[in-house]
This record gives sequence, structure tokens and C-alpha cells, in this order.
Amino acid sequence: MTGQTRRRGAALEDAILRAAADQLDETGFAGLTMDAVARRAGTNKNAIYRRWPDRLALGVAAYRQIAHTVQPPDTGNLRDDALEMLRRANRHWSSPLGGILRELIAAAGGTQQLLGQLTDQSAEATAAPWLIILGRAVARGEASPESLHPRVATVAMVLLRNEFVTRGAPTAPDETLTEIVDAVYLPLIRNRAIS
Repeated sequence: MTGQTRRRGAALEDAILRAAADQLDETGFAGLTMDAVARRAGTNKNAIYRRWPDRLALGVAAYRQIAHTVQPPDTGNLRDDALEMLRRANRHWSSPLGGILRELIAAAGGTQQLLGQLTDQSAEATAAPWLIILGRAVARGEASPESLHPRVATVAMVLLRNEFVTRGAPTAPDETLTEIVDAVYLPLIRNRAIS
């Protein structure tokens, strides 16, 4: 190892996460192995296991490195904002990165701790942009303040996620997104004022 400095701490962790993200991008979760990541990162498996107990935990951490947070749309009305949110989510879930996300969710099963670490799967991260667009709708008089509840706010996203996770759809047609918004989401929001 002449002239080469041994990486430690954050530098080694970054190298491992970059290697794991590259491996996920190339092979999906099914091809993510500790051996492959160790080779790519130029380290050994023990260095990886000291930081992540198994390949699922490593896969979730690597996914967080490559996933992007998107700002909620502001089209001027709730219906168009909700449709745009679903269209963005549909594009993500239909993409190769979305395929990795679906694999990780399936592998995690009901492990809430790992599911919560997936940036766009935690309850707070899912609810935040929906609460923003609902807050704007309340300010415009399109919705009542009673609609500002995380479960109400995210029902459209949960229904879309169901298309991918439960039904195994590779993508959701735009008609499905429109149906979710027009037949479920908007009536739910409108009925919150009555209760």
C-alpha cells in the first residue's frame, strides 16, 4: 500500500455508500452483496458490517444517497397540485430507482425502522408535501382546515403506492391517477368540512 492512505470514518463510509449506490443502480437490490460492495469500495466486508448489520440496512442507506427530495407543485388549485404530485410519484415508482425502492420495501417486510429510513417512505416525509399543498388549498378557500391531517393528506399517495406494491403494476395509467384524485381524494377533502 505504498503511497495510499487508509480511509477511516466518514471517508470510508462515503466510499461504501457510493459503491452500494452504484451496485444498486446496476443490479438492483437482488444483486447487492457485501462482497461486491467491498470490492467496489476497496475495503473489506468487516468494515461494512461494522456500520450496517446486513445488506438490507446497507441497501436502505444507499437508496437514501441516490433518492431526491422534490418540492411540491404550486399550480394554483388543489386538483392540479394533487395530480402533479401523483404524476411525479408515478414517474419515480416506474423508474429504475423506483424499482429499487419496491425491492427494498418488499425485502423490509414490516420492519418499520428500515421503512422509516427510506426518505420518501417515512410517514413524515410522505405527509409533508401533501400538507403543504393542502395548506395552500386552505389559504385559497378550496379546503377546510379540518383537512390538514396527515392521514387525509396522504390518502392519494397511499392509493398510488398500493398500485405498485400490492398489485405489482409497473406503472399506473394517468386515468388511474385522475380517478384517485377525482373519485377519492377531492371528495374526502370536501367532506372534511362537513364532519
